[in-house]
Amino acid sequence: MSSDNNRSGAGVLLRQLPSVENLMQDERLSPLLESGPRPLITQAVRASVQQVRQQILDGLFTEADAASLYQNVLTLALANARAVMGPHYRRVINATGIILHTALGRAVLPERAIRQITDSLSGYSLLQADPQTGQRCSRDARIQWLLQQLTGCEAATVVNNNAAATMIVLAAMGAGREVIVSRGQLVEIGGSFRLPDVMQASGVKMVEVGTTNKTHLRDYEQAINENTAAIMRVHPSNYRIVGFSSEVPLEPLVGLAHSRNLPLIDDVGAGSLIDFSQFGFEAEPTLPQSVAAGADVITSSTDKLIGAGQGGIIIGKSDIIARIRKHPLARVLRVDKLTLSILETTLMLFFDQQLALREVPTLALLQRSYDDLHKQAERIVNRLQAVMADGTAEISHLDGQSEMGSGSLPAQQLGTRLVRVVPRKMSVDALAAALRLHDTPVFGRIQNEALLLDPRTLLAGDEEVLVSAVGTVLSAGRQEPKSR
Repeated sequence: MSSDNNRSGAGVLLRQLPSVENLMQDERLSPLLESGPRPLITQAVRASVQQVRQQILDGLFTEADAASLYQNVLTLALANARAVMGPHYRRVINATGIILHTALGRAVLPERAIRQITDSLSGYSLLQADPQTGQRCSRDARIQWLLQQLTGCEAATVVNNNAAATMIVLAAMGAGREVIVSRGQLVEIGGSFRLPDVMQASGVKMVEVGTTNKTHLRDYEQAINENTAAIMRVHPSNYRIVGFSSEVPLEPLVGLAHSRNLPLIDDVGAGSLIDFSQFGFEAEPTLPQSVAAGADVITSSTDKLIGAGQGGIIIGKSDIIARIRKHPLARVLRVDKLTLSILETTLMLFFDQQLALREVPTLALLQRSYDDLHKQAERIVNRLQAVMADGTAEISHLDGQSEMGSGSLPAQQLGTRLVRVVPRKMSVDALAAALRLHDTPVFGRIQNEALLLDPRTLLAGDEEVLVSAVGTVLSAGRQEPKSR
């Protein structure tokens, strides 16, 4: 009987669904129709009607009148139409507390890098020509010079990410031969992209030594033979093995490799030009330290702890870098003028460490004090409580943790103060979804039936947008699909 009633109720709701034609005549769609192609907006409206139809069939609407059903479809249609018409790659408010959020663009670019692109790259720009001779030159010669000064390396080049850097290094140095690596360093990075897969694709044979938790110098030594091309160390920047574990430090590994006339490849992953232990973190390998230790070739990302755009740095001995530059993959993996310009501007900041700490957003967000975060969380709560005086939501703040993210500084969290929002007229999932569909999307995180907003990752001007967005969505109080 209950099933029959549900089907009967669904039939009533389906008959109340507005038509696409009626929705297209709604004046609230007029601004979009004036600024964009009608076929795209019609498609968005039709998809919205179908989406609500499916929700009714799935039993997510248990009751609704024609007016509220119309409003649900129209709200969804407006959001879908704006999403179709507007740019996908746009500014968002990151209130997740994850500083390097892969889904939200990782490192926020330094303001100087943005100005450099606007001021210097709006027309033709210098890329691969020597102004003195007029002859063609290496496009990353400037980056090489900067990295020579900052790290002490002999030579350097840049590719489009650290996975690419690892692949071209292995292909240029060990194709058809063996490369030794510790079993505990066989990392998997984003998108199920695994080091063993990279090594196989580069044409080298991977030789695992040691165990998952312990690898000794003798393990490497016993694996060396006439077909060994290199020894490789991979810094596990996206996880930690704790407890009964050990890995061979870089210096003795370099000593072993050189005593057997083998190169040492050091993949430092997130990479860094400064010592992060000054912020209370466990020591992370830096590029200058790896160079000083004698590693022959070193790879890292440019968009993690350096804070530039996406890219992969390769530094090391001149003869090895020259071999990498001549490899066929070098053209496949080369970067463009935007990447090089952003990296150049960002690297320049590191000649004055205090300047880098102020102007590289990744480093500035990392340093935010708990007191500063507490004050901002309290201010946001007070402002939201003022507009939510009708009890639309429970607003409070509590202690929590921020993260570096993107495989950087794993298992090392930062104390913060979170804003906690518990909506009373809509589900927390609906609140989070509505904020993501806001004109300026807002991303938080859901935990224990509450939306948590972390001030650590709010940039200048973000607080105003955040408060306005949360207040607008909660105040709307529209009827949401009810859970079964």
